[in-house]
Amino acid sequence: MDTSSTKAMSFSDVINGDTPVLVDFFADWCAPCKMMAPILQDLKSAMGDRLTVIKVDTDRNPQVAAKYQIRGVPTLILFHKGDVLWQQAGVVPLHQLKSIIESKL
Repeated sequence: MDTSSTKAMSFSDVINGDTPVLVDFFADWCAPCKMMAPILQDLKSAMGDRLTVIKVDTDRNPQVAAKYQIRGVPTLILFHKGDVLWQQAGVVPLHQLKSIIESKL
């Protein structure tokens, strides 16, 4: 889901940009996290350039997980210009996720 342009940018740069960003905090060992992957791919296809979707492995990035007080995975956080617009732990169905994001933007 990462694009080459977001890989070259820092996490802070990405979430502080003009494009809203949905961050999926996940872990490789987490079964519900694996359920979110196709949902997020479908969401990105539906939203196109209106939304950036990135994944952050909490085991590899504990400092970022701690900063945002991630206590369980998956946790989704919607950022826009650095502000947290919405946050929820657990698997969120596509229609609900799309509806929440569109209501926040």
